[in-house]
Amino acid sequence: MSDQTPRPLMTRYCLACDLKDEPNLIAKYKEYHAASNAWPEITQSIKDSGITYMQIYLTGNRLFMIMETDDAVFDFERKAAMDTANPKVQEWETLMDTFQQRLPWSEEGAKWVLMDKIFQL
Repeated sequence: MSDQTPRPLMTRYCLACDLKDEPNLIAKYKEYHAASNAWPEITQSIKDSGITYMQIYLTGNRLFMIMETDDAVFDFERKAAMDTANPKVQEWETLMDTFQQRLPWSEEGAKWVLMDKIFQL
């Protein structure tokens, strides 16, 4: 018997951001992002926005985020509005500014930059 429940449409986004190239700051950033250290208000705000899956990878000082979203709920403008209205998210973002730096080609005020998919198998 197959499950006839329709599944929500999902979109996968890949984003990049840099950390300041200082080993002590990179180590502290990794510590903040360890599973047991994630602020519960932040992980809840991510889920509330329609993000259903997220991973962040690091090489050198370059961060790479994979994010999957529920298309019925998520859009970047809504997420930005939610974040602006949430004092705890603002506190987190201010803290993360200690560690993160903008990519040279990022738009004004943007930390994470959407990546273009150039290959698929």
